[in-house]
Amino acid sequence: MAEVVLPSEAVLEFAALSGRHLPLLRQWVADRPDAGVPRALLACAEADTLGEEELKAEMAVAFEAAKAENGRAASLVYGIFLTSLRQHRLAAEHLVRHFADYPGDEVAGLLLGVFHASGDASLQRAGETLVEQQYQLMDSQSWAWASWLSWVRAEQGRPDEAIALSEHALALFPRAGVAVHARAHADHDLGVGGESVARMDGWLAANPEALQMRHLNWHAALQCIASGDFSQARRRADEALQQSDVGMRAAANWRLLLAGQSPARLSELDHVRELLASPKGMADTLHTFNLALALACEGAVEDMQRLAATAERDEREVFREVLAPVVRALAAVCTGEHTQAVTLLEPLDHALDRLGGVRVEREIVQDTLARALAESGQGRRAAALLEHRTTLRAHHRYEDLLLATQPAGALPGPRPAPAPA
Repeated sequence: MAEVVLPSEAVLEFAALSGRHLPLLRQWVADRPDAGVPRALLACAEADTLGEEELKAEMAVAFEAAKAENGRAASLVYGIFLTSLRQHRLAAEHLVRHFADYPGDEVAGLLLGVFHASGDASLQRAGETLVEQQYQLMDSQSWAWASWLSWVRAEQGRPDEAIALSEHALALFPRAGVAVHARAHADHDLGVGGESVARMDGWLAANPEALQMRHLNWHAALQCIASGDFSQARRRADEALQQSDVGMRAAANWRLLLAGQSPARLSELDHVRELLASPKGMADTLHTFNLALALACEGAVEDMQRLAATAERDEREVFREVLAPVVRALAAVCTGEHTQAVTLLEPLDHALDRLGGVRVEREIVQDTLARALAESGQGRRAAALLEHRTTLRAHHRYEDLLLATQPAGALPGPRPAPAPA
């Protein structure tokens, strides 16, 4: 097949997650005012700052321009439009058709996250297969497809392959941010510790504008927790994460608390309550789960019980059957009812995949179950639950602490609910 290349520096930087793409996209639109794809990509990149109607209007203009160009441009803009509106299932289904017509299209590769975000297991598998096929079509010479396949392999729990692909992508293009992120996930599976932290710090120092600056620092904090450097983990969380990073902050702090360690700075409880009460508070399971973790870090048991009750009444099955028992289990851990937490969490098993997000995000539920098993006198079962980690990971100080009974007060106790206004 003919080589498909990234059509502009703007798209190259977008694919690299370098943080340099916005001014380049704006210049591309200025240089090509009648082209649909540049306009659509810019609107997609700025979607969070645009109102829904303004976003739709920009996409409509882009789509009309793209239709006047060619079929590929029109198909791309339509996919970008669906992605921008978070119509993940429709976008994923469209991308399957797009790649059948335009194989190897690296611009369309920018949208691959919709497969995972769809929450549909069959579409997620289709997305993985698609990435494998596109990488083979490109004869291994596309750093972008090597990066995306590296991510797929990391999420499949194949860390050695993910690392090899990440290194290949970075050899082709050292600023490939997706490859760095995939390597961080593979390193997490392997418990690499300080070596992984040094690698991320070196890349971030060379790429200070990277879109993943805060997220990679969060990964570094998790590696610090894995190797028992808890003060460094707290420092990274406090220095790198912003108020808006409620999920990452809660995920780091709940791990610290489960291991009997002091947390980093907590999110403000009123802020978490405001986020839960907003229209996006229960838009998807992972976001709501992260807010529940933030409540757990504060020991806000009554808030968690109200959230669980709301989830149990939700029309979405995953909220009722997965999120609700997880939230009630978090509350049970905070009140010392560890046997109850075990009863709630053990039946979920593979259903936890339905929480959304990625494996490193969902792993914290297994951490909570291990802690509850250990605290309820079921240490052997807790050890069996984490055996794959303690045997695979070079550093597993964190897992060792999960399996050790912690002194009373190590976990956050119940916190009073706010008085009625």
